[in-house]
Amino acid sequence: MANNESHSHPTHKVYYTVFGLLVIGTLLTWGVAFIDLGIFNPVVALAIACTKATLVILFFMHVRYSSKLTKLVVAAGFFWLMLLISLSLSDYLTRTLTVAP
Repeated sequence: MANNESHSHPTHKVYYTVFGLLVIGTLLTWGVAFIDLGIFNPVVALAIACTKATLVILFFMHVRYSSKLTKLVVAAGFFWLMLLISLSLSDYLTRTLTVAP
């Protein structure tokens, strides 16, 4: 039978706070796009995007209030995503710009 534990749920204040943080993250992404950080532009953009994704996963998808198995599955998926992104970034950051003659 299913576990009958009482699960707490986020309040409206938590939702509004997370929404505000997501809006700030979006504005931060937009603002950083106008700053020349050299090869670190994609790194900063992906760091902001991963932070926003973490907020969505934890609060809007209710993973923070889920069982340990659900948290483990989500963590494994997020770890796999980070692995793929880091491998892609390592390829992107080690390329040299070649100019056609």
